[in-house]
Amino acid sequence: MGYKLAGYDVIGGVEIDPEMMKIYRVNHNPKHSFLMGVQKFHTIPDDQLPKELFGLDILDGSPPCSSFSMAGSREKKWGVKKKFREGQAEQVLDDLFFDFIKVADKLRPKVVIAENVKGLIQGNARGYVKQIYQQFKQAGYDCQLFLLNAAFMGVPQRRERTFFVARRRDLGLPKIALSFDEKPIAVNDAIEDCKASFSPHLRESLSEYWAQIPPGKSVSSVNSSGSSFTRVKLHPNKAANTQNADLPAMHWQHKRHMNINESVRIQSFPDDYLCEDKRLHYVCGMSVPPFMTERISNQIYKQWLGSP
Repeated sequence: MGYKLAGYDVIGGVEIDPEMMKIYRVNHNPKHSFLMGVQKFHTIPDDQLPKELFGLDILDGSPPCSSFSMAGSREKKWGVKKKFREGQAEQVLDDLFFDFIKVADKLRPKVVIAENVKGLIQGNARGYVKQIYQQFKQAGYDCQLFLLNAAFMGVPQRRERTFFVARRRDLGLPKIALSFDEKPIAVNDAIEDCKASFSPHLRESLSEYWAQIPPGKSVSSVNSSGSSFTRVKLHPNKAANTQNADLPAMHWQHKRHMNINESVRIQSFPDDYLCEDKRLHYVCGMSVPPFMTERISNQIYKQWLGSP
């Protein structure tokens, strides 16, 4: 959606989760869509792929990143093969970034963008970043890494994400500068005209603490055990906390979670982009806010692709 907002033609995508692919196809009707894992896609013989997929202006991907989140004992998850929510396929999430780079090596786009969690550049995971740089280099790409906050990119949400931006070396492109400083949007301003829609009921464990939680704080601020730090009550006059895929944040005034229409607005999707569906809280929590992608891709065109 972000690339379309920026004026790009989005010609296809690869997705392992049938439910997410259905939403993608309904909303975008892509010319080419591949319902499979990226590790399978890069093994398809070149002559069996549409020619227009080669030499793209931009190849964009978000290799699943939950194993690098700072939540929990993340190092214990590294290298472990298990079934994840995405497609219910048994896979090692850590390896998918390298499979994505293999796609870049195969299709030879001018620019490659890969988004991931902030945890990727913290602690022991920084060694993984070094491997990513090396893989891009071997594929013929020079890579830059940026930590960006959606709150300064027109999104009414404080969401920090890393973005690898790689340019094909033979094109001789200079380094890109990415810096965004838009005024943060208060969540109350962003959702004030949203219509009522489905919202999950507060669980008993959350309902017990709701009245005690100050706006902008989590359950852990009033729970002596310090747990549930991702269960947040939003502050009306600040950008929303990062949306997660499990449960949406809690409303500051009404004893409920944020509803679907509010979550879509906080994630910067157009109001009419997604049909009303209970899965949309998950979609919003898992996706890159379109306004982030729009801002980045605008700069890529301005500094690289639009140059004579």
